[in-house]
Amino acid sequence: MEGRPGLRTNLDLVNECDNFPHHETDPTAYDARLSTYYAFRLSRSSSTLGYVLPFVAETLRGVPSWVLDDDEGLLILHIPQSATPSSPANASSDSEPGSTHATAAERSAVMASTAAAMRATGAFEVLKGWRDELYPVYGAQGELLFSIERAASPLFGVVTYGVHMTVFTKSVSTSIVDSGGEFGSKKEGREQIKIWVPRRAKTKQTYGGFLDNSVAGGIAAGEPAFECLVREAEEEASLPAELVRRRTKAVGTVSYFHVRDKMAGGEAGFLQPECQFVYDLELKEEDRLELRPSDDEVEGFSLMEVEKVKEALAKGEFKPNCAVVLLDFFIRHGLLDCENEENYIEIVSRIHRGFEFPILRTGRQTPA
Repeated sequence: MEGRPGLRTNLDLVNECDNFPHHETDPTAYDARLSTYYAFRLSRSSSTLGYVLPFVAETLRGVPSWVLDDDEGLLILHIPQSATPSSPANASSDSEPGSTHATAAERSAVMASTAAAMRATGAFEVLKGWRDELYPVYGAQGELLFSIERAASPLFGVVTYGVHMTVFTKSVSTSIVDSGGEFGSKKEGREQIKIWVPRRAKTKQTYGGFLDNSVAGGIAAGEPAFECLVREAEEEASLPAELVRRRTKAVGTVSYFHVRDKMAGGEAGFLQPECQFVYDLELKEEDRLELRPSDDEVEGFSLMEVEKVKEALAKGEFKPNCAVVLLDFFIRHGLLDCENEENYIEIVSRIHRGFEFPILRTGRQTPA
């Protein structure tokens, strides 16, 4: 897609969402950016869980359970071993192997009290969007390490997870064309896809008034991805749970490493590596269903032709991560390919970014 003045190309849309430098393509920029953050780790663990801005790390200097190592650029969560040491016989199954034997519940308690104390200072704009929702953080073996308040997750730069679904319709438009033969003319059919697009409420704390994916939401600790989708579809779009369970197709993931700006809510510069589980739902004419809001997070829905969606994307009307989910939809449905997009290979690669952090291992349910 060749750019036009004032309009975004498809690659521009990817760059706005996946905007943390890539080590493979620009190691100098990657290392320079990384040097401005502290790496967040658990004690006696070499796995980095996220990257933390210095002013955030500084607020934890001298706070119990936190160690700030300026020489190594590390922010370490350290929970001292209790008076009754854990042993292989009585250690919890979610304790950290070879370290303090702290459990996920103990770490979660420290993270909760830390986030609450940071909120109480009033120094962090991002915490004014407190949600009372917990996000999970996983270890190198896919185990749950702890849960963290959703609004506090950008402070520690940990990987977060969500679900995004595109709800669409298909129809065939016919036209009469001259075949030039004995029979003079014939009918030709062309498949037309339309997408249900919501507009976020202007009162939302993040990206108010922007266009969004048909259904989207963050996955809470202990919540399976598909159950999250069913819940969000009912809450946001009034889609019957039975229909969503029966007809929705899981179609992969989209992942990116986002450097937040103020539109995301709170201070600019926080890091947000994210993985979105992506789904499609095709509605048939006989379903006689229209998406409509059932809460105050969405102003309304529009059924938009693909070309209108592309125009809105080019104008920057979509929330950044929703834009890349739509690009993924276009690729999977043959609407965006190597014949009509010069940056096709880079786009496909960039919207499936690998992370340098531990991530969820799917196919099993991790307890909250």
